Amino acid sequence: MTLDKIVAISGKPGLYELISAGKKNVIVHSLSDGKRFPVLAISNISALDSIAIFTLTEEIPLSTVLYTIYKKESGKKAISHKENAKVLTDYFSEILPDYDTDRVYTSNIKKIIQWYSILVDSKFDFTTLEPKKEHSKENQKDESGE
Repeated sequence: MTLDKIVAISGKPGLYELISAGKKNVIVHSLSDGKRFPVLAISNISALDSIAIFTLTEEIPLSTVLYTIYKKESGKKAISHKENAKVLTDYFSEILPDYDTDRVYTSNIKKIIQWYSILVDSKFDFTTLEPKKEHSKENQKDESGE
C-alpha cells in the first residue's frame, strides 16, 4: 500500500485504497472496515500524495506532515482528532510550526490527524514517506575533497 493509492472521497468519512479504475467509476477498499465498493467518477476523489499543507513560505506535501507525526509519535497513534480546537492547533504547531493559520483550518488539522490514525490502524509503512536527502553543491565539494 502506497500513499498514491490512498484516497479521500468527498462526502465519505475515512480513507480508501484505490483497487482499480474504469471509465465511469473506480473501485475502492475502505481502510476502516475493509468493504469494497464502486465510486462514480463524478465524485471528488483526492489522492493523499497530491495534497499539500500551506505554510508561511511554501506548500509542504501531506506525506512530509504524516511522516513528521509518525516520528513524533514513534509510530503510535496521535492525539484524538476529537480534541478541542486549542489542543489540535497546539499539537499541529509542534508538527509544522510555520503552518499558515489563515489558510489551514482546525477542520483540516482534524482530518490530517484522523487520516494518520487510520493509516496507523491499517499498518501503513510510514518509512516509505521518509524525505530523500538531497546533496547540495557544498556537500559534493566536501566529498570530492575540493
